[in-house]
Amino acid sequence: MAAMALSSPSVRPGASFLVGGSGIHTASRTLASRVPLSGFVKSEVPKPLRFFNESLCTPALKDPAVPGLSVTHQEKEIVQKPDTRMRIFSGTANLPLAQEVASYIGLNLGKINIKCFADGEIYVQLQESVRGCDVFLVQPTCAPANENLMELLVMIDACRRASARTITAVIPYFGYARADRKTQGRESIAAKLVANLITEAGADRVLSCDLHSGQAMGYFDIFVDHVFGQPVILDYLASKKISPKDLVVVSPDVGGVARARGLAKKLSDAPLAIVDKRRQGHNISEVMNLIGDVKGKVAVLVDDMIDTAGTITNAADLLQKEGASAVYACCTHAVFSPPAIERLSGGLFQEVIVTNTIPVAEHNYFPQLVVLSVANLLAETIRRVHGDGSVSSIFQ
Repeated sequence: MAAMALSSPSVRPGASFLVGGSGIHTASRTLASRVPLSGFVKSEVPKPLRFFNESLCTPALKDPAVPGLSVTHQEKEIVQKPDTRMRIFSGTANLPLAQEVASYIGLNLGKINIKCFADGEIYVQLQESVRGCDVFLVQPTCAPANENLMELLVMIDACRRASARTITAVIPYFGYARADRKTQGRESIAAKLVANLITEAGADRVLSCDLHSGQAMGYFDIFVDHVFGQPVILDYLASKKISPKDLVVVSPDVGGVARARGLAKKLSDAPLAIVDKRRQGHNISEVMNLIGDVKGKVAVLVDDMIDTAGTITNAADLLQKEGASAVYACCTHAVFSPPAIERLSGGLFQEVIVTNTIPVAEHNYFPQLVVLSVANLLAETIRRVHGDGSVSSIFQ
């Protein structure tokens, strides 16, 4: 059997690995020790007394809650609290982000063995008990999307068969989200298909960050917690100390107006501009005109993802022609499919601000790139989900 190398987001043959604890361990090392069953309480009940006629007499037990009251052990109900332990496991797609999330909560990553057979089949085995636990699986379905998605499904199935109490799929980047409707005849709505797969695998809840469209939450028949990366980007933009009078928020297309308007409102009600474009095909766009005034202002382009960077670079080129003094690109998901790096590093942008929902490979770094971490945001959401707290209050 070939095994999966965890240093790369792709699945490839090699030695098998164990993920968790303080880092990455080879499978040849001793497996993790069993977790003690700390949730079980041994109750000492006095033995019944026997008389000469062999009849039983049940001894009385003092009830500490009510002084002077005695009840029999049949009448005294012994209630054990459910085991509410938390476990966080990571797939191979974004191990550094999962480690940051676990560190924020104060836990070690759960130990899990993920490897790949010679024919590409994925094998998953949990290396510690999750019976009665709330399990959170951190796995974005980024490139290679099909392998990472299948890995997530197998991880969910492993947890379900290990008797986990609840299973939450933490998907920082939800792949296939762009296929959320039919724009032409005989098209697949793959976002709904993937939602069904995750549900049928056994997940009880999904936690995702900046879905491509809000209606994607309705594709799931389970609970969905939608986390926004805007607070992290807003904090960084605030550190730039740009005057609200010199700032304009720009949507690179009509579909992202609501997202840009929300960011503009939080940036001291900054003015809004819209780039009108006509898309000729997938990953191909043509900018038509600009709605709004950007002359002499710092333009902040806002989108949920940058894939090939065609849309956002065409928009930046138009903004510079319209007199913008500087252009910042802000997005949550850095997909960065070729030729994105060449386009983004071409001098059109002052900075390209992204988050680490998708790991950025070393060869994809360029001088203008700024990567912000959403680990604290995801970890706080996980903590509140586990403790039945409010998630929406994080973004108020």
